[in-house]
Amino acid sequence: MSFTFITLPSPVGELKLVANGSRLAAILWENDKPNRVRLGAMTEAPDNPILLRTARQLQEYFAGTRIQFDLELDFVGTAFQKKVWQALLTIPFGQTRSYSEIAQQIGNPSAVRAVGAANGKNPISIVAPCHRVIGASGKLTGFAGGLEAKERLLTLEGCEWAGARRTGELF
Repeated sequence: MSFTFITLPSPVGELKLVANGSRLAAILWENDKPNRVRLGAMTEAPDNPILLRTARQLQEYFAGTRIQFDLELDFVGTAFQKKVWQALLTIPFGQTRSYSEIAQQIGNPSAVRAVGAANGKNPISIVAPCHRVIGASGKLTGFAGGLEAKERLLTLEGCEWAGARRTGELF
């Protein structure tokens, strides 16, 4: 596989957008752990159409004018991980789900921990909205971009969760 990338400044830090050909393969965080998403060698491609389209849609999302992404995705992972990541795509803008609800949705209600692990390895953050998955108690749990970024994304979407802080404009 041949991966290309561009970087995008955003309100939640610099994001690395990664493509595999004409499909989006990853959105990586500025301080992402090196082995969280394993893709291989990448070359910068500032003119790649899918990366430019992704950047535009993310900018619209952060501006509050986009609630749904329209991008061709290329998830790289195990069959189980892909099942979890496809379930993430069904969580509507402005809503949250628990890890348990995702486990039930994919037909494996006892796999709550495995769902959490797969959620943490989601390569296409924000677009496949792993930030919309919260603990069963309603509290925010781990997030590759950091809990502050998760809180900012949920606040942008108008989500409610246990311990939510309403601090006004975040972007």
